[in-house]
Amino acid sequence: MPVWDDLVGQERVAAQLDAAARDADALVTANATNAPPPEASRMTHAWLFTGPPGAGRATAARAFAAALQCVSPDRALGGAPGCGFCDGCHTSLVGTHADVEIVRTDLLSIGVKETRELVRRAQLSPAVGRWQVIVLEDADRLTEGAGNVLLKAVEEPAPRTVWLLCAPSLEDVLPTIRSRCRHLTLRTPAVEAVADMLVRRDGIEPDVAAEAARATQGHIDRARRLATDPRARARRAAVLRLPLRVDDIGGCLKAAQELIDTAAEDTKQLAEEVDTKETEELKAALGGQSGGRMPRGTAGAMKELEDRQKRRRTRTQRDSLDLALTDLTGFYRDVLALQLGSRVALANTEAQDTLERLARAASPEATLRRIEAIAACRDALDRNVAPLLAVEAMTMALRAG
Repeated sequence: MPVWDDLVGQERVAAQLDAAARDADALVTANATNAPPPEASRMTHAWLFTGPPGAGRATAARAFAAALQCVSPDRALGGAPGCGFCDGCHTSLVGTHADVEIVRTDLLSIGVKETRELVRRAQLSPAVGRWQVIVLEDADRLTEGAGNVLLKAVEEPAPRTVWLLCAPSLEDVLPTIRSRCRHLTLRTPAVEAVADMLVRRDGIEPDVAAEAARATQGHIDRARRLATDPRARARRAAVLRLPLRVDDIGGCLKAAQELIDTAAEDTKQLAEEVDTKETEELKAALGGQSGGRMPRGTAGAMKELEDRQKRRRTRTQRDSLDLALTDLTGFYRDVLALQLGSRVALANTEAQDTLERLARAASPEATLRRIEAIAACRDALDRNVAPLLAVEAMTMALRAG
């Protein structure tokens, strides 16, 4: 199965990347045999993948990285790189290839220190592969200083290094960086394509796959999680009941508190799974005993880990809240579609009765104001407003309409 098969609904992007991978393969072959390089190449040293959440930006970048490292013998017979089966493709896709660095962050930002380490690595020649590939899945989270550090590496790249940056939009990346990258725009996959993928690759029942794809409106990762995780379905059902619980001030405050508590519970579960393991591994590496005193001079390393874990918990809580707000926005979008008599397919068909009830009880203008209140809550969270205050303001606005 070629690596491009993972790009659901992105045929145009897959074709462009396939052509670039062929030219990259020709360049490496020409260098190895001292043959003249191709006159016109569709390969370049820096790429920027943009698109809405769930479109598969990171998947596209990984697939391209795999195609660049493909060592299938079929290439010598005219086959395209990116077979999906050879060692180069497999290790690139799973993240274990020695010359493919996949960078994702579970923190709020990527700082200068981490970026300098990436730039240092980018100057090295490939160890075992054909290219040195750096996949930066969260380029939009680079701080201004980190972006300036990255700019130098993108301006003066090493001969066999390729940067693959992923961000939601062009505006999320410094203009000086995006002007030096080849830009590829991904689109949200069709609901039908996502449902078909869930059936074929994950063995999910067609009815469940169709409902999950429709509920997430083509967001691949969220659809898979919704189809396979009963807890995710339960949390989403609780969020969709929120519009019926804001009839009075007490209901608004209670609903806001429960939303925050749910996000905190998600964060706690992740911390229990990850933080304890990280702490024990660091203690062992520093020569400490489990439950005993740590050697002198290790307090700084332990404090740095604690700070990182705290920032990760903040990011996890925000992500959980953002997911709930996304579901809530989709709910009111369906209400608005019913009010306007739109033929757009509803995302929340399981709540059809509730949608119709709210559509009859309010005007389209009121529904739009409620959608704007959710957007304002997301903006407030981005500005580091206390989560409970931001969500309480939103639920009060939902009540007012």
